[in-house]
Amino acid sequence: METFIERLAQKSASGAETHGAASECHHEGGRLLVCPHIEALTPYQPGRPPEVLMRELGLKRFINLASNENPFGPPGSSLKAIKAAQGELSRYPESSGAKLRQALADKYNLWMENVAIGSGSESIISNIVRAFLHGDDEALTSAGTFIGFPVLIKAHGVNLRTVPLRNYRFDLEGIADAINHRTKIIYLCNPNNPTGTIFTKSEFENFMTKVPDRVLVIMDEAYHEFAGNAEEFPDSLQYRYDNLLTLRTFSKAYGLAGLRVGYGFGHDYLIGFINKIKLPFEPNHLAQVAATAALNDHKYLKRSIDNNRQGMKLLVEEFDRRGLEHVTSHANFILVETGDEERVKKIHEDMLRQGVAIRPLKAFGLPTCFRVTIGLPDENRAFIKALRKVL
Repeated sequence: METFIERLAQKSASGAETHGAASECHHEGGRLLVCPHIEALTPYQPGRPPEVLMRELGLKRFINLASNENPFGPPGSSLKAIKAAQGELSRYPESSGAKLRQALADKYNLWMENVAIGSGSESIISNIVRAFLHGDDEALTSAGTFIGFPVLIKAHGVNLRTVPLRNYRFDLEGIADAINHRTKIIYLCNPNNPTGTIFTKSEFENFMTKVPDRVLVIMDEAYHEFAGNAEEFPDSLQYRYDNLLTLRTFSKAYGLAGLRVGYGFGHDYLIGFINKIKLPFEPNHLAQVAATAALNDHKYLKRSIDNNRQGMKLLVEEFDRRGLEHVTSHANFILVETGDEERVKKIHEDMLRQGVAIRPLKAFGLPTCFRVTIGLPDENRAFIKALRKVL
């Protein structure tokens, strides 16, 4: 079969215009050479789009409880701000994102220089990796945590080491013991995705005494709004460690997952390097105005948190009634342990046929578990009804 490179060569020889200099492409056996760490990378695998599943399965209604999204949709305040900003779409966004960064700084009693923003938390993590990892530096985290972090680390060709979860929680003692002279970044997710567990204030404070100043600690608090009332939850903004970076997002409690807005806090020395290398116009203009509006929409946030608390209670009661082992969650989802990988696969497939999507966790390193997001009250009831049929 004719290769892409051969087709480009033929097109060039015939005098046709080519996009890119094919003759300068380095290739071997008709195959472009790719960095080994990129070639070996397993990409993030999202679920199939709901409209595809509905068509394939002949469904009239589909409930997605697989992605930890906010079931209320975006805040009305954000939609109003987007509508007002539509006439500005021919202009580039303000490059530094000053308005959103200042709003975040004001809310959390910081200087704007302590704030970074990006197209989702993953964008900021990527910039952190680019800014601070080089040579034989290594990253360290837990197995069974947010799979976006390992993907980003490996995409940059950096060595990643992991420590197993202990009772579905970050083993901070084990991570501290695993620090070596190459460790440069430690990633912590609290509450942890996909388990919903947290480590406590005393555990975190003890851990930080064991972390060398040269090691950067990333605290991913994407679900902190749902855990804020837990007395033992260590809100990272209550600490002032110079080597600590906090990551948060508008995708969960604020209902703006489709706009991809993440933000981070840290020492201005660290944030300065992150902002120096970020894409100049991210997040996009509509994302920035929507996030700024959502930040002050306290009614929407309270409604989201209240719904989550009530829905969590309903699902926990159902799991207990059916004897399903589950993990206490401080997020907007709950993990169920079935003890059998094949059972997870069957439950997932059968639930899809009932029009409800849940998340099998094999990709997270938890093949015998599935995760379900808290939905609207009628979605939670529909999930329970479908689960009863399936089981």
